[in-house]
Amino acid sequence: MNKQDFFKEISSMENLFLAWDEFIKGKKQKLDVLEFSLHLSENIYKLHSDLLDKSYTHGGYTHFNISDPKPRNISKASVRDRLLHHAIYRVLYPYFDQKFIHDSYSCRKWKGTHRAMDRFREFSCKVSQNNTKQCWVLKCDVRKFFASIDHQTLKEILKYNRLDQDTLWLLDRVIDSFHTPIHISVMTDMCIGLPLGNLTSQLLVNIYMNEFDQYVKHRLKVKYYIRYADDFVILDQNKTTLNNLLRYIKVFLENHLKLNLHPNKISIKTLASGVDFLGWVNFPHHRVLRTTTKRRMLKNLSNNLKPESVRSYFGMLKHGNAHKLQNVIIKLSDLDVIREAEEK
Repeated sequence: MNKQDFFKEISSMENLFLAWDEFIKGKKQKLDVLEFSLHLSENIYKLHSDLLDKSYTHGGYTHFNISDPKPRNISKASVRDRLLHHAIYRVLYPYFDQKFIHDSYSCRKWKGTHRAMDRFREFSCKVSQNNTKQCWVLKCDVRKFFASIDHQTLKEILKYNRLDQDTLWLLDRVIDSFHTPIHISVMTDMCIGLPLGNLTSQLLVNIYMNEFDQYVKHRLKVKYYIRYADDFVILDQNKTTLNNLLRYIKVFLENHLKLNLHPNKISIKTLASGVDFLGWVNFPHHRVLRTTTKRRMLKNLSNNLKPESVRSYFGMLKHGNAHKLQNVIIKLSDLDVIREAEEK
């Protein structure tokens, strides 16, 4: 795709209507969506017109808290702005996705947590030479990930990714529509943070962290590396190698991306001792559900034994060694619910 094609496609009436069809899935009965849809054609045409004459401005957000499982503050944009987020995502995701490394698994089609865990198992077998050698795992977590994305750094990254000026203008509007208040520096005029809740944020953080992925793979020459959002692991037979890599990683993240590792979530452990990654504790021959995840699941099921909930948890438990836990759910649940879940 040529540079000049992005904005034209994003702002086209066809793309906006297609984005609307994607956006309203599961939201048709929401009051704000219903209000917008009452004059759908007029609202979409007004958005299209505002984009073309550059009068578009991004609105504010409403905020609410969830536990997922830890407390998170979600920022919800207006229907008009969320529609535009989908329109942007539809056009830019395919372009950027081809630039990402294979082993980046968050918010990407045909990826996800289960594929990341399968890749972890594949890597651990290779590094340990089918469990005949010691396998060490460096595991890290970026501190306050979404809240720490530096706006200026992100904009610079976008500029050298062959985006046309109109698309950059539009992305600036989306990026600058939100900031983490406690991280604004009057002295440097630095502004950081992307909202949890924007579809565009999922793409933008992957574009941001792709800089790190490329550094790890092509500058540090790390072969066995997996990243899911702000969590990443590196596997190696040598613990000293991982300690040396950690020093380079810290410097790159701080100097180039203005990010810091969470000091309490850095570990270098043997696979045999159990490595906690993406909700599961991984061992050479099996994986078990993290204790906190198990407790949360049982608590949720005690309050909600709907068939879809049981199916969801049974689907998750199939990816590890959880026969005892499945039996517990069976005891908690109605037999007909379980039969329906197993049949699915």
